Amino acid sequence: MTWLQADATGVTLTLHIQPGAKKTEVVGAHGEALKIRLHAPPVDGKANACLIAFLADQFGVAKSAVSLLSGETSRAKRVHIRGVEPASVKSVFLIRD
Repeated sequence: MTWLQADATGVTLTLHIQPGAKKTEVVGAHGEALKIRLHAPPVDGKANACLIAFLADQFGVAKSAVSLLSGETSRAKRVHIRGVEPASVKSVFLIRD
């Protein structure tokens, strides 16, 4: 899975974001990224805030443990989550190897 990279402090996810969806959910693989639909619109940082809150909630970590590394104004984003193992990501998102 090229969208999931582990390091000593957590995991980095390569994401493709679809803002303005009916509900916030993980869709599955989208090329080299994991696709996530967000209910929030792509204005005034609302989609980024929604993404950070969604990921923090999914993995049971504080919002401060989720960092947007790149893609602040793009659909293509890289996010780092501190304190999370790759196996947890696969389990939470129901991803099989």
